[in-house]
Amino acid sequence: MKLYHHPLSGHAHRARLFVSLLGLPHELVEVDLKAGAHKAPEFLKLNPFGQVPVLDDDGVVIADSNAILVYLAKKAGRGDWLPEDPAGAAAVQRWLSVAAGEVAYGPAAARLITVFGARLNADEVIARAHVLLQRLESVLAIQDWLAGARPTIADVAIYSYVARAPEGNVDLAGYPAVNAFLRRVEALPGFVPFARTPAGLAA
Repeated sequence: MKLYHHPLSGHAHRARLFVSLLGLPHELVEVDLKAGAHKAPEFLKLNPFGQVPVLDDDGVVIADSNAILVYLAKKAGRGDWLPEDPAGAAAVQRWLSVAAGEVAYGPAAARLITVFGARLNADEVIARAHVLLQRLESVLAIQDWLAGARPTIADVAIYSYVARAPEGNVDLAGYPAVNAFLRRVEALPGFVPFARTPAGLAA
């Protein structure tokens, strides 16, 4: 099993974190984004969208971080991480959609500005990030995990960019329940940290 990743990509960290939480043997293959390796013909055969992460499981190629989370949970037969019952599966899917939407256009976008030099409206994406954080805070103030009584891939999908939100000038100080959630994820057996950068509020 090969996982093509970049250490500063939160999407790639989701996949790396989950494969580690599951304890699955894997090989990490770093894709040099700065050199444009993700746009090279060889990589585009794996993922025509030219993005990391990509999982190559003995010829079964899965692109997209959330799709990788689903694939790994299903392959490992881990219904604890991805429930099979309709309500549980829907609860997880709701948060995967948030990870692909509100997270991507909020804290992830804010970090793109400071870490990768993206030309986005900082005020706008930081404001979006705080709207998301307020919603997360209201949920996590009454429950430990996003989609039920125990951790699921929903929590893995949300963790990385929220944890590094300060790198995008998004202050987490006013969100005690969110911070407690981050510490719970970090205490899970097999946790691997997301690389820190001296950017934004973390500079």
